[in-house]
Amino acid sequence: MIVGAAVRRNAVVTPEESAPIAGTINTSGLGAVTGYAGPVPLKIYVSNGVVDSVIALPNVETPDFFNRVEEALLHKWDGLTIEEAAQLHVDAVSGATYSSKALIDNMQRGLKELGARKVDAVVSKDDSQPSEFKIEIIAGLIVALMASFIPLFWRNRIYRIVQQVLNVAVLGFWCGACLSYSSLLSLFNFQWSTLASQWPTILLLVLLIVAIVWPLFGKKSHYCNHVCPFGSLQELCGRCVPCKLSLSSRTIKMLTLLRRCLWALLMLCLWTGVWFEWIDYEPFSAFIVQSASTAVLILAAVFVVLSFFINRPYCRFVCPLGTLLKISQGTEIKKK
Repeated sequence: MIVGAAVRRNAVVTPEESAPIAGTINTSGLGAVTGYAGPVPLKIYVSNGVVDSVIALPNVETPDFFNRVEEALLHKWDGLTIEEAAQLHVDAVSGATYSSKALIDNMQRGLKELGARKVDAVVSKDDSQPSEFKIEIIAGLIVALMASFIPLFWRNRIYRIVQQVLNVAVLGFWCGACLSYSSLLSLFNFQWSTLASQWPTILLLVLLIVAIVWPLFGKKSHYCNHVCPFGSLQELCGRCVPCKLSLSSRTIKMLTLLRRCLWALLMLCLWTGVWFEWIDYEPFSAFIVQSASTAVLILAAVFVVLSFFINRPYCRFVCPLGTLLKISQGTEIKKK
């Protein structure tokens, strides 16, 4: 919603007071486009129909990635008219594709709203209000809690299919909520004082609690088996083809060893900073279709196709996060 410069709260500007577009616009009120970990709202400052500056409002993107995006993109539109800024083509920052695309798409939404205005507008929304994704996140919380508790007490094949569909549709495509290395880093760097207004973070915290606390009570890999949207999608695809490829025990052992070695290599890259950007290519972000890179969409599609013929291939033979959870639960060590 637009905030008119020098206009008191809830005051309406009459046509006689019309002037070139001026004021600020907060894209939170326009349904901020989601990045990797959550919404990426912006505040756009305009005077005399020209963009003065753009600032990023609080978000839960990984700071290392988003700081690069801010430095590279936020000044691209400075000094341009609304029309020029709307027509400007801006490329995403390499290695931070999701955050970049979300920022650019939010900027375009704000510019479109500004372009539709002829005069200063009214103040109709406070910047400190919670995320506009409240309804979606509440639905996500309900689905996450269902997947977290119901399988503990009731096991039913039909229910499991329904729950997996909900995991994919609501947690995956609607909320874009999956645990990943990127989301974990976002949580570790999160400003907890703003938690009450950050619904996406609350949903991620619920998922993290399930992944960490449930195994303490003997429910190993509960998140991976019952909650994870990408794991649910693979299992649903596998149900469509009753005949699967038969993997020998030797092949399974080799693939398992490969997964462990891959995890060790990726951890080395993460700790040394040699290739920190690999966390930007986890297939979980493919659920956020509007901001996912082509490479991630292709990677996710490959594993979805494989899941028709091999049971949960990404979960069993690749997933770095799954390996981390197994190690934290002690199950990976016991298998060695």
